[in-house]
Amino acid sequence: MASTEQATAPRIKKSFKKQMYRGIEINDLIEMKLPNVVKLLGSRQRRRYARGMQKKYDTLLKKVQKSIINCPEGEKPKGVKTHLRNAIVLPQMVGGLIEVYRGNSFVPVEIKCDMIGCYLGEFAMTYKPVTHGKLGVGATKSSKFTSTT
Repeated sequence: MASTEQATAPRIKKSFKKQMYRGIEINDLIEMKLPNVVKLLGSRQRRRYARGMQKKYDTLLKKVQKSIINCPEGEKPKGVKTHLRNAIVLPQMVGGLIEVYRGNSFVPVEIKCDMIGCYLGEFAMTYKPVTHGKLGVGATKSSKFTSTT
């Protein structure tokens, strides 16, 4: 009896997590004007935009939007190379691919909705983290004479 009830019951569709930033969906954020989006950012980012946005950041935003629009459906957009590590991620950049310079090479960063309000430099480390305490030749003066067997 229970198996027939399960078979006749309508299937519940899985609801996927909606991409939101501070309670507003990403699609709505993309359509919002920049001054309204800036009000949702943190205080450091709000102050940055209050002091004025330079042309180079606007150019980066336009290049990213252009690469997203020109991308075929179902594929990743072409990467936009930049040295602007202090550029703030905006909702219009979501879905884009930005290659951030880290001092010797470009690191590809795929922009997701969780990254809104962060700086691009946070996603491209400029140094290699130090690993401490590895045993081996050169670790200490006495390790030159120890056998590894």
